[in-house]
Amino acid sequence: MKILIAPDSFKESLAAEQVAFAIESGFREVFPNASYVCLPVADGGEGTTDSLVSATKGILHHESVTGPMGEAVKAQWGTLGRGQTAVIEMAAASGLERVAKEDRNPLLATSYGTGELIMAAMNQGIRHIIVGLGGSATNDAGAGMMQALGLKLSDAAGEELPPGGGALSRLAAIDTSALDPRLSQVKFEVACDVDNPLIGPQGASAVFGPQKGADSQMVSQLDANLAHFSDLIRQTTDLNVSQIPGAGAAGGLGAGFLAFTNAELKSGIDIVLDAVDIDSQLADTDLVITGEGRIDSQSIRGKTPVGVAKRAKLYKCPVIALAGSVEGNSGSIYEQGIDAVFSVVPGVMAIDDALQKAEVNIRERARNIAAVWALARG
Repeated sequence: MKILIAPDSFKESLAAEQVAFAIESGFREVFPNASYVCLPVADGGEGTTDSLVSATKGILHHESVTGPMGEAVKAQWGTLGRGQTAVIEMAAASGLERVAKEDRNPLLATSYGTGELIMAAMNQGIRHIIVGLGGSATNDAGAGMMQALGLKLSDAAGEELPPGGGALSRLAAIDTSALDPRLSQVKFEVACDVDNPLIGPQGASAVFGPQKGADSQMVSQLDANLAHFSDLIRQTTDLNVSQIPGAGAAGGLGAGFLAFTNAELKSGIDIVLDAVDIDSQLADTDLVITGEGRIDSQSIRGKTPVGVAKRAKLYKCPVIALAGSVEGNSGSIYEQGIDAVFSVVPGVMAIDDALQKAEVNIRERARNIAAVWALARG
């Protein structure tokens, strides 16, 4: 019997690789002689760089760049096995976890450091860059990123705009003439883990702004600022980015890529699954186990468990998903190819305890699932 284990990370608890090994450990208690393939994956958010570099035997690099609140931070990026493709997580430079909860402010947070990582990759001759969107602290539609790459954003007085989504209300002119000319030679594959548009009730500000520190008044302000930026982008490039699916990912970073680079927005999980060549493993697999920290109504919008399940169903493989928490109204995921979902938390416990005991809980839940699977197989 062959079991393919392809989970995402359990955020703030375990990396995807640790989750996969915990699941395998639990299953081995019941099926010690099964063949196990651990394939840690990601959907464009946290863990994408590690997953792709590990799967292709690539190299990790580290740069000193600008953090989301303007501080200097160390951020990693990777080159894949043959050295011709780079992978960058915007969260590495501009992520929410870079900012303490009490300091989070999307009016001020900037994606400038993400642009610096792109510059570092271009400086090494890279002309194919996979960018993972997700986990951002920003809501500037990639304005900071593009400023790092030479875009000029000025106010009515001709002064360069300061960082952050709040400053976009003062934007009067966009000048693309000083953009790094190498950008036109780079193919960007932008890995989205959501398909939200840039503005509106399902847009970047309304859906993701609150987790970045925005109250209701700030959400309205940010959404209006992104709408204004979108209008000026349309005037400058003839491209309307306001309602393109995925444009609202990572605080609108998807829109920035579409407007000013040779970018294609793609499902993040599909990019990763292709890169790790999951199809070659699925053809003779008997059971697939996937999962992530939380499974809820957002999971159907491009998250790892659903992406893995859809690919597995092409090969008629049964799929079981594990999660730290399962939202009560997440039933729609069963229509996406997942056959069963289990929370790994054994009972009521504090969040901190659940995070600390995640590895043990995953292993024990996996062991019990394996026992039921053994009974079902007779």
